Amino acid sequence: MKINIDEFKKVLNQLEGLHIEISTLSKKSYTDALNTFKLKMTNQVIKRANKILGKNYKPFEDFEQFDENDLPSNSDVTLVLSQYINCMESLREENISSKIEYTISGGVAKIIWRWNGTIVETYPPKNIKK
Repeated sequence: MKINIDEFKKVLNQLEGLHIEISTLSKKSYTDALNTFKLKMTNQVIKRANKILGKNYKPFEDFEQFDENDLPSNSDVTLVLSQYINCMESLREENISSKIEYTISGGVAKIIWRWNGTIVETYPPKNIKK
């Protein structure tokens, strides 16, 4: 699967931003419905995330977006966004690798993480197994 890295980063940042904002609302009143404006923005990002994730990484097989005629609660949106963020991270982890740079004396100078097949650097996987 070829990933558009710029689109991936943009959508992941938007998912994380929405998650932070809606989580804050959820903490204040988790049963309140999300307003229509925020729901439209959320659905736009989820739609783009679904394209990136494909059916192998999409968190819920039968979920495409929230129904704008049946406004979901803040906590429901928070739950779904967190699943999307986790699946985006899983996809990223499958498409990055590390390169170790050594010092002259043979010690590890640094570990560089890159998107596979590119020189585009990224951060280490969030779920590094030691």
